[in-house]
Amino acid sequence: MAEQTRRLVLGGATTGVVTRCRDFTRQALTDWLWPRDPEAMEDVLLLVSEVVTNACLHGGGPRELVLRHSALGLRVEVSDDSPEPPRRRPPGDRTRPGGHGLIVLERLARSWGAEPSGGAFPGKTVWLEVPPPAPPGPPDSGPPLPEPDGR
Repeated sequence: MAEQTRRLVLGGATTGVVTRCRDFTRQALTDWLWPRDPEAMEDVLLLVSEVVTNACLHGGGPRELVLRHSALGLRVEVSDDSPEPPRRRPPGDRTRPGGHGLIVLERLARSWGAEPSGGAFPGKTVWLEVPPPAPPGPPDSGPPLPEPDGR
């Protein structure tokens, strides 16, 4: 399978951008017949929400969302104008909102990272990779039937 790419140019917008990116991602995955498992779809949408929200809060707003689909899985890339790489918040009061996005990435993504952006604007691209969902297994037919001789 050849890689398929979808690109959404955002230009640093912050209002309504998380919903827009989630909708864009949902449509791409549906078109690619990727979401065989609804939980896998929700995990990807949560990951997109996290990296886009981080771009809004810490990067001046996302510039672009790129989705790359191949037989190896899905790669999500979010570019913003800040050259500062993502950093975990120091441990502290867990009751405070926020500061958990990178933990979510570490738990749900196969891998993730950040690299400096090339091109006309300084900044970075935060990326994550998700394996393809497992193909659906055979329907559960219950316990095996006994052998005709009673075994």
